[in-house]
Amino acid sequence: MDIYDSFLPAGLLAHFTITAFLELGDVRDKNMFFEIYLEENNEILGNVNSALYESKGFTEVTLQDFPIRGKAVYLKIKRRRWRLKTDPNKIIRNDFHFVAEGAGFTRELSDFLKDSGRYKG
Repeated sequence: MDIYDSFLPAGLLAHFTITAFLELGDVRDKNMFFEIYLEENNEILGNVNSALYESKGFTEVTLQDFPIRGKAVYLKIKRRRWRLKTDPNKIIRNDFHFVAEGAGFTRELSDFLKDSGRYKG
């Protein structure tokens, strides 16, 4: 088990690779935070004939996750897009359940905040 599995949403590292782990902020005012950069692996999931598609770029989303050692954590996630080779207008993406709909949080953090009464999303 990778040590990062203990800190990141369950199953994330099965489909993404960490490309950078940065500690950022201003030490003087103790406003430090982590940014963890992840890139989706080049693999189409589900019942799709991957030979019919080609990887065509990324979309990026930033999600806030649980703090680590009192510092905010932001996941910078690059998700792949695949284009159908015979129809360039047909684009698909893998569906992952770690993103809370419309919240900007990981699903786990969103559920935690809802249960604690701190988030009404």
